[in-house]
Amino acid sequence: MGHDHAHGHGASTRARLAVAFAIIAVVLVAEVVGAWLSGSLALLADAGHMASDAIGLLVALIASVWATRPATDRHTFGFRRLEVLAALFNGVLLTVVAVVVAIEAVSRLTAADPHAPAGIPMLVVATLGLVANVVAFLVLRGGDRSSLNLRGATLEVLGDLLGSIAAVVAGVVLLTTGFVQIDAIASLVIAALIVPRAALLLRDVVRVLTESAPRETDVALIRQHLVETPGVVAVHDVHVWAITSGAPVFTAHVECEEAVFASGRTGEMLERLGECLRGHFDVGHSTFQLEPAGHAEREEPAHR
Repeated sequence: MGHDHAHGHGASTRARLAVAFAIIAVVLVAEVVGAWLSGSLALLADAGHMASDAIGLLVALIASVWATRPATDRHTFGFRRLEVLAALFNGVLLTVVAVVVAIEAVSRLTAADPHAPAGIPMLVVATLGLVANVVAFLVLRGGDRSSLNLRGATLEVLGDLLGSIAAVVAGVVLLTTGFVQIDAIASLVIAALIVPRAALLLRDVVRVLTESAPRETDVALIRQHLVETPGVVAVHDVHVWAITSGAPVFTAHVECEEAVFASGRTGEMLERLGECLRGHFDVGHSTFQLEPAGHAEREEPAHR
């Protein structure tokens, strides 16, 4: 029953992600066409933002399927790092969109004869984008609260709501006041919303690809907990990294008292160390090499 329950949650997550992706993808095409027909830079900027959302949702959908695939002799950690590579592409795309939009917006603001977008098509398409983001957000929000994958996708769509609101406001102002510069101003606002998200994405990607310890991991505290385990003398060669976000991996050499080996309690020690990491630090994948006390001092300096 537990397996069926988990399988049901996984199927529900994939269905919600697929529906949200379909909604965003359709409206993305509509915004690109609308930007071309109306000449609105704000719509084009929001389309770039939605393109990032579409990529994020597609990656989340693929990850929810590929995460169930077993590791192979070629891919010993499985395929979850594909999510990181997709995030790298997404972060670069967001950065390029923000820069291009900002340059074009400044160009339009400083032009002697500013370009006047077609207000009605702009407002109609921007409103469609806003409604689509609201619907996609509601579809995702009702899903499994325990799924980090789904929660991340929900936050992506929620963030894009602000860009859609800016585009709608620009359309209303343009139609009611004729202030044509509002389109470029809204574009700058959307570009400003994109930059922090791109920076956070790229920061997390760099952290994973450089195999840095996850931000929430306190390596010194982990080492302290392990050393305080009865029978442990010292801990060295500690390494903590992440395969992808939310999947930390831990390895360490643990020096134990001679009695641990003499009494055959190495299995018990490994279980105790693993439970320490799972219970206190939420590290599910850990590897320990048990060594007799003083072993580190006999190792080559390059391997210490």
